[in-house]
Amino acid sequence: MHDLYESCGIFGIYAPGVDVARVTFFALYALQHRGQESAGIATAEGDSIHIYTDMGLVAHVFNEEQLARLKGNIAIGHNRYSTTGSSVACNAQPVLVGPGDMRLALGHNGNITNSAALRIELEDKGYVFTSSTDSEVIANLILSAPEKDIEGRIRYAMRRLQGAYSLVALTGDKLYGVRDPMGVRPLCLGSLDGGWVLASETCALDHIGAQFIREVEPGEIVTIDGNGVRSTRIESVRKALCIFEYIYFARPDSILNGKLIYTIRERMGAILSREHPVKADIVIGVPDSATAAGIGYARASGIPYHEGLLKNRYVGRTFIEPDQRLRELGVRLKFNPLTQEIQGKRLIVVDDSIVRGTTTPRVINMLRKAGAREVHMRICAPPIRYPCFFGVDMATRWELIAAHKSIAQIKDAIGADSLGYMSMSGLIESVGQPQNIFCAACFTGEYPSPVQLEMDKLQLETLPSPSTSIRSLSEIETK
Repeated sequence: MHDLYESCGIFGIYAPGVDVARVTFFALYALQHRGQESAGIATAEGDSIHIYTDMGLVAHVFNEEQLARLKGNIAIGHNRYSTTGSSVACNAQPVLVGPGDMRLALGHNGNITNSAALRIELEDKGYVFTSSTDSEVIANLILSAPEKDIEGRIRYAMRRLQGAYSLVALTGDKLYGVRDPMGVRPLCLGSLDGGWVLASETCALDHIGAQFIREVEPGEIVTIDGNGVRSTRIESVRKALCIFEYIYFARPDSILNGKLIYTIRERMGAILSREHPVKADIVIGVPDSATAAGIGYARASGIPYHEGLLKNRYVGRTFIEPDQRLRELGVRLKFNPLTQEIQGKRLIVVDDSIVRGTTTPRVINMLRKAGAREVHMRICAPPIRYPCFFGVDMATRWELIAAHKSIAQIKDAIGADSLGYMSMSGLIESVGQPQNIFCAACFTGEYPSPVQLEMDKLQLETLPSPSTSIRSLSEIETK
């Protein structure tokens, strides 16, 4: 229950005559759900690349003055949730690397599983790092390639990178979109006012009035400049789109692989009602990610749907720590029960997942204190038994409750009257696509590429510290 932390949101635009920084701001606003730690925008204006990044939400990071300084016809933007490297200002993206005409700004959604080895190799070649992110490793690996053109350098980097990455990057005159050969993280292409845009999700295109064209394919490099869109690809051995995009990460109004996320989540609820029926008075969905699934469960079961929990959408998106008294209230800061709706009722509570099993018992206890007679938990995901190494900060394996407890033991631990998880076959039926195009390693332990089970998101911070950065700040706008 919301112990999953989003992968990042990325956006790119090539549109001469358009205020690209402002468009990027509003696109990032639409992608805010994918990361709330930091935000940044880079723009290209001839030979100059301007960049501004800071900690916090998009609306907190940018104002009119900062957007006015981000001039150009090309822009990329990034919302960050840290999957490699701490949540600190130097790790905010986009990153900017390279000298003179080889300058490259880059934003990354995903996680590179061999980033530590690549960084050591690059430092041995004289490359200097100013952050502890794998995104800076990607950018410098591109620069280090023997090929002369950026496309060739990106292809070189793709052959050496292991893990998950969707990228937006810009030089002085070109915008690039890149998706790893497995297609773990989403990326799509759209058109806007004679120009072109790239985004993690189609909801960002809707917010800025862009037209969805297609998804960027696994292994594809999209190059956009004054001549339009050009595409090249490297070989994709297998597809492995993260199935949690459907369960939790993507916004319900986004379209992925031609499927509306809201409709798929409704279907999840309907299949849950078939797999785990129970007598009850009302169905509630834990807002917001499980609302559609709750409605689907209610419709299929014939049990009325009610709003039983209201969510404060701004809690957890502030740097102000609660005092001890408020901290002890815990989940009450995030959810508030509608007592008169649930008092004396038998509840079916539909949620997207249980990760550590720390939040769910608090919600159940809160519902019982509000008068619920019975609480039956229904979960849209199968039990999460393995950690993610491909761009989701989930938990280590020893923290995952389903890795060391049976479903009956989890039911007792969270204090539910009954507990039903979606089966793997039910999940695949919900998304309506073959299982072999997805990464479902968090359920099955079958990773699409090699991983080290002891990998640490802070691994790049344990490497020997490089000497003081020689990176020039002459054309960089930062706080």
